[in-house]
Amino acid sequence: MRSRLIASDDLRQMCVIVALILIVIAIGCTTAEAVPVPVRFPEGVTHGYLAVHSVTGETVGHGEIVQVVKDGGLVESRLIFRFKDGSLHDEYVVFSQRRVFTMTSYHLIQHGPSFPEQLDASIDRETAEYKVRLAGNGGKEQVRTGRFDLPEDTYDGMLIMVLKNLEKGADTTVNILSFGPEPEVFKLRLEIADKHSIQIGGNVSHVTRYAFKPQIGMINKVIGTVIGKVPANFHYDCWILAHDVPSFVQFEGPLQLMGPILRIDLVSPQLSVTPENRKNPVR
Repeated sequence: MRSRLIASDDLRQMCVIVALILIVIAIGCTTAEAVPVPVRFPEGVTHGYLAVHSVTGETVGHGEIVQVVKDGGLVESRLIFRFKDGSLHDEYVVFSQRRVFTMTSYHLIQHGPSFPEQLDASIDRETAEYKVRLAGNGGKEQVRTGRFDLPEDTYDGMLIMVLKNLEKGADTTVNILSFGPEPEVFKLRLEIADKHSIQIGGNVSHVTRYAFKPQIGMINKVIGTVIGKVPANFHYDCWILAHDVPSFVQFEGPLQLMGPILRIDLVSPQLSVTPENRKNPVR
């Protein structure tokens, strides 16, 4: 009988603890309101190149971003990372930039050994239709289709643009869409972490590091780390050049929640000109 009473007391205490945790998480999820981000620097034609490194500095892949402005003012942006192990990250987003940034459609493909989950997900704001294919390593593929209304401030595939358009010294909270496999929106805090100097040629400039913080509550994060849902070194950091016209410098974090921490930065095309090929240019 005593052992039963002890078990009953332990159960009541556990219920109280769980209830407190849920309250803290709920408070943490509602402390910051997400709002659409005003357009300060309209996006235009872009073609850039990126390198993907592991946390040890090894080059594990290369990337490319192509962005064009279409008729009607919509901007199409496609970001592709190709990894040495054959993995692919292909992210395509269409958005408008009339006064505020608004994502109108989104399509993400992630497959290969660099991604714990094999994903093909798309959603359209106008029709509210979505389609998701999701499979874990060795797991059964799950397919979901349906309708989902996107909040105005959903910014998948657009976080760098959001950071570049914030007022100096400003933090913000936005909504991000995840697929598990059904779509779900959660709040993401984009918060200034620190500032420091960098060398650009012979000049010294300044960058701002932003930390991306999902609003799930610190206790929830600790629990996730303990049970293996969130990696111990989980973090998202992005560095933005703090000029009057800001620009992207570097990103560090996973491309998928349980994926490896990666560092992504810009690379410049290198022209190799020799006396021989100068005399015999390619036609």
